[in-house]
Amino acid sequence: MPRALRVSAAAFALFLVTACNSASTGGSTPSSVRGVTADTIKVGGIVSMTTASGYSKKDTDLGARARYDRANAEGGINGRKIEYLGAEDDGQDPARNLAAARKLVQQDRVFAVTPMSSVTFAGADFLDTQKVPTVGWGTLPSFCGPAHLYGFNGCLVPTPGGTLNQTWPEGLAAVLGGARGKSVALIAGDNDAGKFGIRTFTQGFKAAGFQVPYAKAVVPATSMPSDWSAYTKEILRSGPGGGAPDAVVSVMQTPYNIGLFTSLKRSGYKGVISDPTDYDPGLLAKDATKRALDGVHVLLQFQPFEADTPAMRQFKDDIRKASAGKDVPLNMHMMTGYMSADLFLSLAAKAGKDLTVESFQQAASGFSDTGTLVGDRALPKGKKESFGCGSLVRLKNGRYEVAVPFTCYPPIPFG
Repeated sequence: MPRALRVSAAAFALFLVTACNSASTGGSTPSSVRGVTADTIKVGGIVSMTTASGYSKKDTDLGARARYDRANAEGGINGRKIEYLGAEDDGQDPARNLAAARKLVQQDRVFAVTPMSSVTFAGADFLDTQKVPTVGWGTLPSFCGPAHLYGFNGCLVPTPGGTLNQTWPEGLAAVLGGARGKSVALIAGDNDAGKFGIRTFTQGFKAAGFQVPYAKAVVPATSMPSDWSAYTKEILRSGPGGGAPDAVVSVMQTPYNIGLFTSLKRSGYKGVISDPTDYDPGLLAKDATKRALDGVHVLLQFQPFEADTPAMRQFKDDIRKASAGKDVPLNMHMMTGYMSADLFLSLAAKAGKDLTVESFQQAASGFSDTGTLVGDRALPKGKKESFGCGSLVRLKNGRYEVAVPFTCYPPIPFG
């Protein structure tokens, strides 16, 4: 065959292959952007679904899926549907967290990781270096500063130069009739999240006018104590004059809180008890758990489920649809997954049809909206401070009730 004819035949064959590929994908063309095609955006998550203590954030995945499902039902983001792969379980283990991040990027080729919800974030540097947009619950320092990582309600553990959310101190001040002359004991697990939590909340409570005579991250993070009496005795002698503090604030997960709160109550403690994790009707199925948590004030960084607002009604409807029409008990992990997905979708929509990491980052550099389930949002503000809103709910007689309504408080400088 003459050379010219051979080249023409090869070109014709290439044309046929290209045409067939275009036909088989409905006219889609491949994209050079990782995880993005002409009609899809691939996303995965990292969540602590199983842990040594039994604590689980598995419903974070359901919340994210509910939000992505609605986005797809409404036509997707600028014509692209979200291909959500679900969440990888990191088991609350740093090595597994990093492995999950590597898998999602190098094997699954996702455009973004959202939600990310764990007390460990060993994969943070990898995701940021690989320029992977990542949205999650900003309870770790990794969400405060790195270019490609975003907290759905901002940076909750700020670096010097940032600000502190005062929802918890101001909320408890309202419960106690003011902070003046009142004392608070803070306790947390002996891990990074616990140590940062103690540091920030100590400053926040002092700024609100409280005395903070006890603030320690001392509880073993890998093995839950079977006997809480040593911690209880120290806390109950930490108040003014060696007496009990007016409030005990735990920056720990539910199984730990149940043990600590049960011990405090058995010791006769009558003050206010508060934590940021135990807003979950599913916890009330066991009598012992219900007794341990009765009267506890839980910090929320979103509108309480008891609120009757359009945004809350939409959330409940989305969760119901994602649960095959069942009215499943709502919990805060559903909300963290839902709002992580919601912020990602809002930024991707603003990035426009030409979705790239660069266009996503540009959209984030001047983003703001109002009236969401976490209040008003703004970036890059959220890289250094939280969005400053929240509420307190109290468990009473087996039901949650709003103790302090959803309010946005002025932040304070952190240093």
